[in-house]
Amino acid sequence: MNRKPNSPDERMTFWEKIYIPEIAKGLGLTFSQMFKPKFTRQYPEEKMQPSASYRGRPVLVLEEDGERCVACGLCSRVCPALAIEVQAGETDRVQERFPKLFEINMLRCIFCGFCEEVCPEEAIVMSKDYEMIFTSKEDAILGKEKLLVPISELQPRLEWLRQYK
Repeated sequence: MNRKPNSPDERMTFWEKIYIPEIAKGLGLTFSQMFKPKFTRQYPEEKMQPSASYRGRPVLVLEEDGERCVACGLCSRVCPALAIEVQAGETDRVQERFPKLFEINMLRCIFCGFCEEVCPEEAIVMSKDYEMIFTSKEDAILGKEKLLVPISELQPRLEWLRQYK
């Protein structure tokens, strides 16, 4: 296949070939950043306060009359990492189903937020928790008792979700 040489408008100039202007632009950007004030948080003494849009550890919403989850299983189906396991149980209350077993394997969770988006009851939300320490693999599997968080602590996130849904 015969290719014609580059057209005159596609050829590089002498300055473009030796990359001097681009190197100067990069150095200029570096030097301009050097004289700006530094922003360093002294963690762990100085904690970060995440905004309502932050996606931290997934948790279950606990209302005054019980948990919101109806064990529909949509969160476990949509989870790309297969980190959520839900088993339903029956009850005689108005809310007919509840999660008999609800576990999230935090070693598998990728904090994508799909579980939160698909939940029809707003029962699972991404909290502001970003500090998670596990000493064993078993500690990283969070059961329902570790996942339930009072609705008052999750109110900013729930309002943010309602605003953007």
